[in-house]
Amino acid sequence: MERYTTYIHQLPKWPILELRWDQLADNLAEVHLQQDLLLGRMQHLGFSFRRETELKTLTEDVLKTSEIEGEKLSSAQVRSSVARRLGMDVGGLQTVDRNVEGVVEMMLDATQNYRERLTQERLFGWHAALFPTARSGMRSIKVGAWRTDDSGPMQVVSGPHGREHVHYEAPSAERLPQEMSTFLDWFEEENERDWIVKAGLAHLWFVTIHPFEDGNGRIARAIADMALARSENRPERFYSMSAQIRQERNKYYEILEQTQKGTLDVTPWMEWFFGCLERAIKGAEVTVAAVERRGRFWESIATLKLNERQQYVLGLLLDDFEGNLTTSKWAKLTKCSQDTAARDISDLVDRGVLKRNPGGGRATSYSAVEPGLV
Repeated sequence: MERYTTYIHQLPKWPILELRWDQLADNLAEVHLQQDLLLGRMQHLGFSFRRETELKTLTEDVLKTSEIEGEKLSSAQVRSSVARRLGMDVGGLQTVDRNVEGVVEMMLDATQNYRERLTQERLFGWHAALFPTARSGMRSIKVGAWRTDDSGPMQVVSGPHGREHVHYEAPSAERLPQEMSTFLDWFEEENERDWIVKAGLAHLWFVTIHPFEDGNGRIARAIADMALARSENRPERFYSMSAQIRQERNKYYEILEQTQKGTLDVTPWMEWFFGCLERAIKGAEVTVAAVERRGRFWESIATLKLNERQQYVLGLLLDDFEGNLTTSKWAKLTKCSQDTAARDISDLVDRGVLKRNPGGGRATSYSAVEPGLV
């Protein structure tokens, strides 16, 4: 197996990370501008629109931080879990698996309780929440504690057995107590000039230490989100860094590997981080537009009496619904009979809430009528 002998955590001055501020100043200023523009726009929206945007953003954040690691969660379950914890009545709340609850619990603790200190105990709690069964897939892992080297050094590898490519090798387990103590002290120091800068550095620093057997990427992104919440001094999240990283996953891993095998000058990493964050903030416009469309839709049918099944499926249909809405899918989603599903749908079609899509027969599907046309 190929090995690299030098990673940044092995350099003499680690963990003193260096930045070329003259090269980063414009990028950082643009991020701050976009951040201010988005927050300004959100202030002009009504409370219900802001709450719905936050629900949609946090749901996306939880889904995408897991997707980056190859784990696909149920969108409906995540939305239900987030809504419950935010005290929102969204109707049709789902029974939620423990692993989904764990990711949601971690992400909301990081952002809603952003003022609270980041401590070893808090990180252990996040890790235990991520792995409620103390297993990662089929593998048993040590939960709520730093990793050990019992099964060899912690490495990030790819490729078939016997021809593995080592992307990264983390510090030995014996170094973890001191490494994490230094990291946590730095994170809570008041001398950092900018919490957006600290978000990028913290993300890199934490995944470089790689203190847990699994879940390091998700926890690193939660720490970055916590720092971003501190930069805005508010718990509401209106953009998802994890969703943007998911879109740029290949570049993310590429710049991460280059940085961890490079020097202590991490300016290229921060340039990418600022750019990714800027694109995430600009991408929030799509979320806001979707929330406004959803709000207009509900306003347009406010006088109609709908049963719980209809309210639930319409809510899903307006929130990144996967595939086409058919009678069979309606029946499965609401746990009702095909006949009941057909009656529910027919009623909504007759009242102009749903429309039949082109095609027919057993493949007949339906979509919501655009707001203002109901």
